Amino acid sequence: MPLPSMKDQFAALIATPSVSCTQPTLDQSNSAVIELLAAWLGDLGFLCDIQQVSPGKFNLLATYGSGPGGLVLAGHSDTVPFDGGLWQTDPLKLTEVDNRWIGLGSCDMKGFFALAIEALKPLLDQPFKQPLLILATCDEESSMAGARALADAGRPLGRAAIIGEPTGLRPIRLHKGVMMERIDILGRSGHSSDPSLGHSALEAMHDAMGELRGLRLQWQREFRNPQFTVPQPTLNFGCIHGGDNPNRICGQCSMEFDLRPLPGMDPQVLRAAIQQKLNPIAERHKVKIDYAPLFPEVPPFEQSEDCELVRVAERLTGYVAEAVAFGTEAPYLQRLGCETLVLGPGDIACAHQPGEYLEMSRIQPTVQLLRQLIGHYCLTPASAG
Repeated sequence: MPLPSMKDQFAALIATPSVSCTQPTLDQSNSAVIELLAAWLGDLGFLCDIQQVSPGKFNLLATYGSGPGGLVLAGHSDTVPFDGGLWQTDPLKLTEVDNRWIGLGSCDMKGFFALAIEALKPLLDQPFKQPLLILATCDEESSMAGARALADAGRPLGRAAIIGEPTGLRPIRLHKGVMMERIDILGRSGHSSDPSLGHSALEAMHDAMGELRGLRLQWQREFRNPQFTVPQPTLNFGCIHGGDNPNRICGQCSMEFDLRPLPGMDPQVLRAAIQQKLNPIAERHKVKIDYAPLFPEVPPFEQSEDCELVRVAERLTGYVAEAVAFGTEAPYLQRLGCETLVLGPGDIACAHQPGEYLEMSRIQPTVQLLRQLIGHYCLTPASAG
């Protein structure tokens, strides 16, 4: 059966729902997307390994050629949830409007796989000196479970990896981490007329927030990276809930916050510093304080500016590698020994939005760029720099 055209592949990927979401009612399997990619790549001679991460959730690792080294073209197979009523077109149908391809996942980022296949097709009649790997993961938009499972398995991939997230075809070598945390304080309620009758969880939380504000100032003095639009780490108090009536001592209070560390800041060290500040508060107020992440953190990411992949990508794109604020799967691929860059055709400003699109003017430059990267890493000798 002949391989569909690039546009037909793009359309088929968008038409195949693969929402991942922390809310079970919205969460979907990605198996149909993985099966599509495996069928197309299998027809092209790739060895396709489908790995189950959890029920209904799969990674695909497709390999052409053998041996160590090589290039990984990576992306996630899932999308965010969508509200069809806010779209002017069908989100699950590729629609061409004003020289844009519109559809859920066109930019972020299922469409990248169709462009990668278009890039590699004419090269398959040449001898591959190092392998080409196509990686499609699950659940990047929720838990990053696919990338975490890959990193935990520890199987080496290639010597270089390109993640096709939306960067406007500019290479990205740094991003902040993402930590979402929760503090629960359990005190003892009592009548407000006599403070000795209880232990206020609200007053303890007030002190906890004061300590966190102090840590935020300390970290912002210690850590700064001018490559980021916001050059310091940030800590945002997102929501707080506690108590039930003015005339009762507050017996329970919980607060959630978001911490965005810079490269060089270890999430475990940050958590230890927070815990160290909370312990004396618990003793002083005679309350119980539980502190834990809401989700496993996305670590900060930095790829050294003088590595081969950065030099090659800067030469091919004409842009110096930059930093972005959003998190990606890059740190997990880096753990597997890949020099890693985030580099894709979409624009992050339209990701996660109704009317998500890919500029058609980016399609051929992306195909050409990926073709050049495959040539450099897979068709020429490993010593090429």
